[in-house]
Amino acid sequence: MLEYESCGASVSRSLSRLLLPSARPRPNPALLPRRRPPPPPPPGCPCPCRRLRRSRQPVPRQSSPPWLLQARSPPRRPPPVRRNAALEPRILVIGHLHVRAARRRRPSSFPLCRVQESSDEVPNEFLLASVLRACTQSRVVPFGEQVHGTALKLGLDVNLYVGTALINLYAKVAFMDAAMRVFHALPAKNPVTWTAVITGYSQIGQGGRALDLFQNMGVQGVRPDRFVLASAVTACSALAFLQGGRQIHGYAYRSAAGMDASVINALMDLYCKCSRPLVARKLFDHTRNHNLVSWTTMIAGYMQDSLDAEAMDMFWRMCRAGWQPDVFACTSILNSCGSLEAIWQGRQIHAHVIKANLETDEYVKNALIDMYAKCDQLTAARAVFDALAHDDAVSYNAMIEGYARQGDLTEALHIFHKMRYCSLRPNLLTFVSLLGVSSFQSAIKLSKQIHGLIIRSGTSVDLYVGSALIDAYSKCSLMDDAKAVFLMIQNRDIAIWNAMIFGHTQNKQGEEAVKLFNQLRVSGVTPNEFTFVALVTVASNLATMFHGQQFHAQIIKAGADIDPHVSNALIDMYAKCGFIKEGWLLFESTCGKDVICWNSMISTYAQHGHAEEALRVFQLMREARVEPNYVTFVGVLTACAHAGLVDEGLHHFNSMKTKYGIEPGTKHYASVVNLLGRSGKLHYAKEFIERMPIKPEAAVWRSLLSACRLFGNVEIGRYAAEMALLVDPSDSGPYVLLSNIYASKGLWAEAQKLRLGMDYAGTVKEPGYSWVEVMKEVHTFIARGTEHPQAESIYAVLDELTSLLKDFGHLPDTSELPLLGDYG
Repeated sequence: MLEYESCGASVSRSLSRLLLPSARPRPNPALLPRRRPPPPPPPGCPCPCRRLRRSRQPVPRQSSPPWLLQARSPPRRPPPVRRNAALEPRILVIGHLHVRAARRRRPSSFPLCRVQESSDEVPNEFLLASVLRACTQSRVVPFGEQVHGTALKLGLDVNLYVGTALINLYAKVAFMDAAMRVFHALPAKNPVTWTAVITGYSQIGQGGRALDLFQNMGVQGVRPDRFVLASAVTACSALAFLQGGRQIHGYAYRSAAGMDASVINALMDLYCKCSRPLVARKLFDHTRNHNLVSWTTMIAGYMQDSLDAEAMDMFWRMCRAGWQPDVFACTSILNSCGSLEAIWQGRQIHAHVIKANLETDEYVKNALIDMYAKCDQLTAARAVFDALAHDDAVSYNAMIEGYARQGDLTEALHIFHKMRYCSLRPNLLTFVSLLGVSSFQSAIKLSKQIHGLIIRSGTSVDLYVGSALIDAYSKCSLMDDAKAVFLMIQNRDIAIWNAMIFGHTQNKQGEEAVKLFNQLRVSGVTPNEFTFVALVTVASNLATMFHGQQFHAQIIKAGADIDPHVSNALIDMYAKCGFIKEGWLLFESTCGKDVICWNSMISTYAQHGHAEEALRVFQLMREARVEPNYVTFVGVLTACAHAGLVDEGLHHFNSMKTKYGIEPGTKHYASVVNLLGRSGKLHYAKEFIERMPIKPEAAVWRSLLSACRLFGNVEIGRYAAEMALLVDPSDSGPYVLLSNIYASKGLWAEAQKLRLGMDYAGTVKEPGYSWVEVMKEVHTFIARGTEHPQAESIYAVLDELTSLLKDFGHLPDTSELPLLGDYG
């Protein structure tokens, strides 16, 4: 037996006779056809084809082969097919060995090397095409370039089979210039040739060039087959060119290729990427024979269009139909589970991943980390993250984003430091996730450090990072820095404008937000639903119906009133302006009410003291089978507290965990304390706080302190104030509330001591402000402020009214006396 080491296998001597001509008797030269000498290379061609047989050194890899850099001579006619009886029996065996070598990623073991080294015979076009296909499969470009040189030497580069194989090789590695030179040199082209170049341009994101070639193909009278049609539709998908995709759909429907699965799958992908999931679903339902790609395309399409519930339904239908989900289907559906926070379904899919042995795939692992992080299951996400064999930036970004969502600044920064320790370069998503942490914590120093890292890394501040920076600076109340970032961005999209408008809204700068909206309209950018939510929020904060009704009219004109976020903002705006009836009418006319919409109406009635109406809306919500959430019970408990419904309020509080599985938070405990305190059960409220399973925050103690001010209980009030100040020493609320209790009891000495203690602690009370709308203009007043242009006249009228009240025997009530010097 003879060891054939180049392909890593033992080949018998009989097989070696087929591969090595030296191992068998040579045929009579007189019986062989005469060989024509190879054509000379083109003038000025720098290719090494003259020295190829002598040197046997591989050509250095370049961006494109050196023999294609200069303009070629006019296309030559391909030489006649050479039939070599001695070589033809070996083509099938050599081609098979090429494929084996390509699969093993061992280009040095290609049998063509041994054939050329051990024989003077000339390979024909079929053998060269076989070798080029093996190079394409293993992406071995340098050896493919050598084969190209051999084809040029033999005059086979203009052969249809060899040329198509060369185009496919260069297109797979994105050498489209080289591919097009070979393409234009071919005197004849078939649909496979056109498919190679069209697919190559589609894969590198140049859909326009791909469609131009598709059009030229039709002009030259070449009838496209199913592969060309699928590639052309893919190019339309990359460009979101819906009209062109529809035209190709019509052609495919009229031709025999219209029923092919590859074309239908490409069309479904096109319609999903162009936000036409209903059309894609109709095409899917009218297809009889679905394959795995069909199901995966629909699942991924629903996920991309944020139709996560439909994606889940399609996934389970796929499983019931007997199809085994692959990596792409699992990755897409895990993303939908994270968006829906469907942890139970996510765990089921995780079990399937383990059962199908897909857990080693990096994409699946990153999708699992992202799903668990979005479902607030960071322990499970961290377990998957720690089990990764090869860390990448995607997994680190998913963990950072998960910790950022929960506001865990320490762990997020720890993951980021570990990422840099592993020499992984942070990308834009990394910086955006870190900015989310800093904005959540309102960390000024951290936000500036992250901004410095972005500049230091050489990353340009694009629209995505720019909006994150504006949001971070806005939440840190650094509006000057946010404006500097805003002005630095040249081509602003609607997301940048919205981030800046929201920043002014969050910082109570309503007038600046309205001015910025007017600039947005002048710039020609079309506002979207998020823009209108920010503007309606401005009207809600100012409680001005004039601006609110103007914004509402623009919303109706823009057709954005059907958006649930806009409807909820409008309901809240009408409620804060005191127009509860209009808010209810808007609520009734809203189609597809979600939990946020129901919460808005419940909170509206609760804040205005209409407890019975709030509880009635909660009952209607349950009848509509809408699951209540954390915010729902805050409104319900607030309504019970205002109405003094102690038993019913405690019943709803206990049902949160037992019936709905919602863990009570600080706001719920504060509402129960307020409920007990308003009913005069101060001792029960104090015991309730001391028995809380979580550490009471300052808001809980302030609720008890407010109840003590209502009933004048100095002892419990002093205790509640001390506990509140232990939790948050910088809070001025306990000082004001306890001062009011002392003032109501005439304990002025104690009030003075409290004032001295407040000065010693360095606590400053933020002055209150109010506003009134007169003649479509909003006037804002700050406590003891003199900034208003008519301040002197206003104070003069106020003094006159006070004198008249005293003349009529009305004495001032000092029980609500603020701390002296708070505003001066």
